[in-house]
Amino acid sequence: MPTEHSRLRLAGVVALVVALLVVAGGLWTRQSRANQLQQRAADAIVPTVALIAPSATPGGNLELPARIEAWSRAPIYARVSGYLKRWNVDIGAPVKSGQSLAEIEAPDLDQQLAQARAELATARANEQLAQATAKRWQSLLESDSVSRQEVEDRLGDAAAKQATVKAAQANVERLQALTGYLKLTAPFDGVVTARNTDVGALISVGASPGSELFVVSDIRRLRIYVSVPQRQVAQVGVGTQAKLIVPERPGQSFQATVTSTAQAISSGSGTMLVQLSVANPKGELLPGGFATVRFDAPGEPGMAVPPGALITSRAGVQVATVDASSHVKLETVTITRDLGNIVEIAGLKPGELVIDGPPDGISEGDTVRVAAPAAKKGAS
Repeated sequence: MPTEHSRLRLAGVVALVVALLVVAGGLWTRQSRANQLQQRAADAIVPTVALIAPSATPGGNLELPARIEAWSRAPIYARVSGYLKRWNVDIGAPVKSGQSLAEIEAPDLDQQLAQARAELATARANEQLAQATAKRWQSLLESDSVSRQEVEDRLGDAAAKQATVKAAQANVERLQALTGYLKLTAPFDGVVTARNTDVGALISVGASPGSELFVVSDIRRLRIYVSVPQRQVAQVGVGTQAKLIVPERPGQSFQATVTSTAQAISSGSGTMLVQLSVANPKGELLPGGFATVRFDAPGEPGMAVPPGALITSRAGVQVATVDASSHVKLETVTITRDLGNIVEIAGLKPGELVIDGPPDGISEGDTVRVAAPAAKKGAS
């Protein structure tokens, strides 16, 4: 039979084994958690990215943003100071050439004109007296009653008085011309597109921007201005037809024709300014608005990516691709057209996949993890 000492020894051994198992289990759990944390840290260092395939854009359609301007636009400024007596037309009113827009009341100008006329009358009276005196002295010279010097003085005085009359007459005519500006008139047939004054308003002479009293615009025909990128300049020339689309009339387009080009590339934007004309007999198009011009010009299909796929840095515009070993490769591209939700680019090889929304600070040679297969995105 086992003795009491043997039983105590067996219990001690069992307790020791249990303690060793507990310690070993704790160490294993701690090491496992450390390995998990290390793996998570490594996963966090390598970013996960999604690849997309650039979408194809139709090469035959060149769509560009444009602005619409009136064929003729005339701001009407005041040439005389005073107070607005009345206005006869409001915004949106059609007007004919020479039609009265408003009248200005200028009492001080009326008094200046009255004073100028009185001065002219005085100058004429002095001139008549000087002419009569010169004639008498000339007759006296024939009888040697006066000296030639005195006669020449009288003739010079008469000439001076005549010059004074001419100056007074010119002053009267100047003030009379200014009174003609008391009535503001339309310079051509058109529509009043702005009225910036009202009855009783103080009118000051000036032609600074924002001080015009009225704006008259000829909207029967409109000018369309569009900036064409240098790559597409050869596709657009005088006589080229285009379609004009405005947001306020969805599903409707207007025929426009290129009338002139700037014949120069802007160094700031890399584009050439092109002017088109479009008929607007019904007044459906509004000057000052924005539009889209679509040129149906031949061209090869392009590749487009979302704006978020572009990387702009000192090296220019780039996109990030991933090679077979999951390393980043930066490709320099050129933006050919900005289509809003997508950007057409040049410089990529067909079939190349790019990173959609590359992480900040991504650089050449970085290791990445591809999250999902490339998904094609529509061109519109």
